Parts: sequence; structure tokens; C-alpha cells
Amino acid sequence: MTQQFYSDPSRETDTYSLPDCRVYELSAHEAAELMEDEIWEAMKKPEFRLASMNSRAREDLLDWIVEQYDVHGGWYWDFCIPGCMPDSYPHGPFDNPQDAITDCRDNWGMDLGTC
Repeated sequence: MTQQFYSDPSRETDTYSLPDCRVYELSAHEAAELMEDEIWEAMKKPEFRLASMNSRAREDLLDWIVEQYDVHGGWYWDFCIPGCMPDSYPHGPFDNPQDAITDCRDNWGMDLGTC
């Protein structure tokens, strides 16, 4: 489930304002799929050379990345204006959606100028 929210809660009452962030849950495999550099490096290994063409090899590659880099599933957030692609990489994982929202608002929200 994806939930949109305002990085600056004071904008929620602004009639012309839209939520500028989203929070969502990813499994460890879904989080590993976002690690493009690590995937390309792993695909140089003989056992993963067919990962781009074979779903079983792809699953093996993702299992290896999850184990090798200690990837965990959880809640992530990113900047994303409705109807547009995300403006940032996912930040996380967090234990629950409220922790992700709090991290966004405390550490990133108004400082980046995109919110």
C-alpha cells in the first residue's frame, strides 16, 4: 500500500497544495532490485550471467544480493508529486510507515527545497 503525505504538514490545509512524498513497503527482494550497481557487479559472476534472461537465475541473484549486502524489507519513503515519477531514491528501511514519515519530515522535508 502506498500512502502520500506532505513533507511539511502545514501545507495540508493549503487548497492548492498536493502531497509531495509517499511511503510504501518493500520486501527484501524488491529493495534488492533497486540496487542497480550491485546487480551489474553480481551479473559479472558466471553463476548470474543469465539473470537478465532467466527468472530462476534472477531470483538466485536477488537472493545472493539480499544475503551479501544484508538487505532488509520494510517501509521506505521518497519525494513524489502525484502523477509524476519519484524525485528521489527510496529512503529506508523503517519499521513502520510513521517512522518513515517522521524521518522525511525531520531530516529532509524543508531542507531540500523540493517540498
